[in-house]
Amino acid sequence: MRPCTIALLASLGLCISQVSAAAGAAHAKKAPPPVVQAKEEPQVPSLSPMIKRVAPAVVYVTVSGTIPLPAPVNPLYDEPGSRPFRGAGSGVIVDSNGYIVTNNHVVAQADEIKVLLADKREFTGKIVGTDPKTDIAVVKIEGTNLPTAPWGDSGQLKVGEYVLAIGNPFGLNQTVTMGIISAVGRANVGIADYEDFIQTDAAINPGNSGGALINSRGELIGVNTAIFSRSGGYMGIGFAVPSNMVRLVMTSLIKEGKVTRGWLGVSIQEVSSELAKQFGLKDSRGALISDVLKDTPADRAGLKRGDVIVKYNGHDVTNAGQLRNLVAETPVGQQAPVVVIRDKREKELTVKIEEQPKEVAGSGGGPGAPSENEALAGLEVQQLTPSLADQLNLPHAITGVVIVNVEGGSVAEEAGVRAGDVIVEINRQAVKTLDDFRRIGRQLRAGESVLLLLNRGGQMLFVTVSP
Repeated sequence: MRPCTIALLASLGLCISQVSAAAGAAHAKKAPPPVVQAKEEPQVPSLSPMIKRVAPAVVYVTVSGTIPLPAPVNPLYDEPGSRPFRGAGSGVIVDSNGYIVTNNHVVAQADEIKVLLADKREFTGKIVGTDPKTDIAVVKIEGTNLPTAPWGDSGQLKVGEYVLAIGNPFGLNQTVTMGIISAVGRANVGIADYEDFIQTDAAINPGNSGGALINSRGELIGVNTAIFSRSGGYMGIGFAVPSNMVRLVMTSLIKEGKVTRGWLGVSIQEVSSELAKQFGLKDSRGALISDVLKDTPADRAGLKRGDVIVKYNGHDVTNAGQLRNLVAETPVGQQAPVVVIRDKREKELTVKIEEQPKEVAGSGGGPGAPSENEALAGLEVQQLTPSLADQLNLPHAITGVVIVNVEGGSVAEEAGVRAGDVIVEINRQAVKTLDDFRRIGRQLRAGESVLLLLNRGGQMLFVTVSP
């Protein structure tokens, strides 16, 4: 190697060595980087404790049985038979003795009931009692160490509270969804006769029926019952029977085998703004009496047609549906003060509540109720008896069901149907009993116009009711 080359390399090596030494010295003098502490994220409250408190008590209910087929159109054909069916829903164990609350429509007509617990135990269920008018049923299983859901007070609920729905939608066991309370006291939905629903946007789908609606404390505040849907699935509107109503129904079914309800003996309707002016009311609150049946608690107490009930048994009355619920929940034999507006003045009366007659029925909910078609929604009907026929000045030969109340604003009211009308036919099919009314109502399709043959004061007339 030539000297110049060696000298160049030596010189380059020296430079590199000097630079490295200088860099090392500079690095040695530089302070170490500070340790960055991770920021503590705010802890989001977990829903697990409230779910853990109730979920084990939510059960999967499967049913099987047979249902009768509709009668053949041609009488020369064979007699109608039956077909097997299977169904599923949810339920909630609310008593350590094995009592389960669910929906009536889940177990109606069931010959066999199977109950699957969250811990995979399976039991055979037995129906203790059903109440189609609230769509509540009680089923009992025999078992030990059964989990139960604690009751909450649905009367304290406020719109905007967080709630969870627990059930078995589409057979998916132990599904939990979250939402808020969208409304309370929701009535005139057309699901049941006695409606005081909690409305929620917690996702509820087919199979959730009979499941639990719980509050932020893990308490049962409702039994999920129905959804509003145009597609058959979740659309953000679900309804639950409030726990306070469920407890009353359950207790009555267990102790008496039936639900005993109070009865006033009046036909009532909503108060519109126009009616409020006519009857001297400050606003459109209250329930307007459109008729008083003879020899009933209302008749004996002195209530009259045209009275507007604004307070009942210490509760302000906001609408007709609320009054019906208040009266129904009043113990039979109790004296209840009633405040009415009569001739634009307040008047207080006292009524002694009696037991609701068995023949009183409504159009909404329960087996055979026309819940899909809107034409019969809003009608409260009762079996026509000889005594009722006398009151309506009708011959005893007339059979049918008499309309005792027409909900204000319903399509039936708009078509001219009135309280006191006797339904003789629906779509040219004879209506002789309440069972006929319910059976034909089941056959109606949503949106279908209905042809009614009515007897009004002894005169026959046809009325078309179009949803």
